[in-house]
Amino acid sequence: MKSRIHYTKPSITELEVRYATDAAANGWGDRCYEYIGRFEQAFKAHLGAEHAIATSSCTGALHLGMAALGIGPGDEVILADTNWIATVSPIVHLGATPVFVDILPDTWCLDPARVEAAITPRTKAIVAVHLYGNLCDMDALLAIGARHGIPVIEDAAEAIGSVYRGKRAGTMGAFASFSFHGSKTMTTGEGGMFVTQDAVLYERVLTLSNHGRARGQTKQFWPDAVGYKYKLSNIQAAIGCAQMERIDALIERKRDILAAYRDALSDMDGVSMNPECPGTINGAWMPSVVFDARTGVTREKLQAALTAENVDARVFFWPLSGMTMFTPVRDNVNAWSIPGRAINLPSYHEMDASEQARVCRVIRACVGEGA
Repeated sequence: MKSRIHYTKPSITELEVRYATDAAANGWGDRCYEYIGRFEQAFKAHLGAEHAIATSSCTGALHLGMAALGIGPGDEVILADTNWIATVSPIVHLGATPVFVDILPDTWCLDPARVEAAITPRTKAIVAVHLYGNLCDMDALLAIGARHGIPVIEDAAEAIGSVYRGKRAGTMGAFASFSFHGSKTMTTGEGGMFVTQDAVLYERVLTLSNHGRARGQTKQFWPDAVGYKYKLSNIQAAIGCAQMERIDALIERKRDILAAYRDALSDMDGVSMNPECPGTINGAWMPSVVFDARTGVTREKLQAALTAENVDARVFFWPLSGMTMFTPVRDNVNAWSIPGRAINLPSYHEMDASEQARVCRVIRACVGEGA
């Protein structure tokens, strides 16, 4: 059997092992938050953000931020139909109603025109997910939010390294969330980060994130509200500190892999990949290919062909409104159509040129069979 080509896996070096070992051996008592503080500072510096709170997941960061914005029963939150469930679950947990709108056919991100059309008096927020490293049209979304007095939230789980007109993903909305899952460009195993430029919102989230205990409270074990527990551990943060010291190289490697795929497939008619629109930099978390319907290539055909070659590729996100817990929104044509003719390609850090060539040969064969 041919060697396995992994979908994704983290890049862990001796630096991560050394920091994690130190945290495990010495990160207790007075040092129990040492690496967490270092990680938050390093992440803020990288983004150019004012405030950051390390969390146990990106979902937790979203939940905290949405709760701090006062999102709750009776409210509506607009988001793209093409997302992972993690974006919508905090909305549901808070008792609000998700409103799914369509994506653009080229960036696979939120369609601003559909967002504006979906706004009602109950709309409490817009969630802009930078899908697979692709960037939402933030100028348009922020303008819509400003006109209607609605905050725009950035779900930047997949967008570390992405830049929109000189601003890093995650620094433009009311707040942002990042993911450090093991599949991401940088990792802490599991983990996330809440980021905001708003000092008042930061204090609210800081209190909620610590079981409702405000940092100015002088009474021990005295919460001022019922909060949450979404803390990142010191050991995980130690790994994050090491990853932050390597962040530029980690992002560059992802971008190199996407560029190699683009070059290898650029001559193929009816095949498109992650775009890099003028004025943006794509952090290239997940190289993905979308095939025109006329090619006859389907998700199932791609999965079968890649599996036969021992290539671990994954499907494009299903439309959330197509899941059994929600009501289908068939008008979201792109969100329902694109996943059936798309696939995520392997892109782990140590992937070499011969492995990428193997993947590209499978893609070419699929197009030939589908024609």
